[in-house]
Amino acid sequence: MSRQILTIPRYRELAEELVREVRADYAPGDLLPTEAQLAKRFAVNRHTVRRALDELVAAGMVTRHQGRGTQVVDRRLDYAVSAGSKVTQNLAGLGLPSDTCCLEQGFVTPPEAIALRFGRSVAEPLLRVDTVRYVDDAPLMRLRHWFDPERVPGWLERYRGGSTRALLGQHYGLRLHRRRVRIDAVGADRDDTRWLQCPLNAPLLVMTSDNTDADGVLVEVSAGRARADRLSYHVDFDTDPLDSVTDEVAS
Repeated sequence: MSRQILTIPRYRELAEELVREVRADYAPGDLLPTEAQLAKRFAVNRHTVRRALDELVAAGMVTRHQGRGTQVVDRRLDYAVSAGSKVTQNLAGLGLPSDTCCLEQGFVTPPEAIALRFGRSVAEPLLRVDTVRYVDDAPLMRLRHWFDPERVPGWLERYRGGSTRALLGQHYGLRLHRRRVRIDAVGADRDDTRWLQCPLNAPLLVMTSDNTDADGVLVEVSAGRARADRLSYHVDFDTDPLDSVTDEVAS
């Protein structure tokens, strides 16, 4: 009986070596040597280096920045889930610059589960706003916000990106609180691979929040799909138990 010898592709060997080096010698924010420098050092071509770095990008260890190179990222950001927590505020507290890009928005017929939460029929459209949150120019989470359109008139003319929470406060006088939270684990779909730059079926954490006004009336339901290799949640109970489910992981 013949025996087949399995060989590991050179780019995978290089990826494993780079993973060990990143963990041992680099801190978040550090830049790796250029592809040309790595190719010369390991005596391989740049295509092999690029494929090896693709493995690190997929693992959430590094991100690529046009004109800057390949940067090491923290494996996980620690996000505190509390009644009034906001993404922008939490990330700023960690010293991390962030930005939100609006992908699409408009009045859409909602799924039945969303319509029921607002006490509406599926025939009644809600305002849907899709965004992506970036940290250090790298995508962290993809968010879908469902709003009661009667509470945010003129939204489409006002919102072009950035914190939804800031717009709600400045133009509508709304300070939302997280009333109910559900966290699920799912695999990345094709839209996630595009916007979060992760492999198909990569693990994601999905936080769905019901967000109410000061009177407890539902204004927004949001779902944030975050890369599990880049973010973890912890729940903060240092608030009034009656308040401990409020504002959203979106922003």
